[in-house]
Amino acid sequence: MNNKIPPPIVTFICGLAIYFSKTFFNQFLSYSNNRISIFLLILGLFILISAVRSFRKQKTTVNPLAPKQASSLVSSGIFKYSRNPMYLGMLIVLLSISFKFNLAGGIVISLFFYLFITKFQILPEEEAMNELFGDEFTEYSNRTRRWI
Repeated sequence: MNNKIPPPIVTFICGLAIYFSKTFFNQFLSYSNNRISIFLLILGLFILISAVRSFRKQKTTVNPLAPKQASSLVSSGIFKYSRNPMYLGMLIVLLSISFKFNLAGGIVISLFFYLFITKFQILPEEEAMNELFGDEFTEYSNRTRRWI
């Protein structure tokens, strides 16, 4: 694995960066931003928790730094719609923070998160899944999008 930083820590750091960089960006705050932020937070947490529950249900590892320890390929539940719903949930939570505190800066930092997680987490995980599950993973990746 190229990434030694757990994705929840990357998410936390990006969330702090969104909040603390708000003085560097124009603010676009309105009452509707709060509603959008709450909706995105609930959606992101729902997706994230659903993904973790699917992993636990199939009794496979949730550890993102050790994908080769996976005992089964999870392709049901929320994984029918996204190959990486945990990271999608984290991204949506970051967008929630963006709408609440720093929309312009948050979008930039969320884009950084998206690119970072794809390059240093998802692509190495996909290599490991391909080694572990071969054709089963290939079929799954052909019918299910990486993010959404």
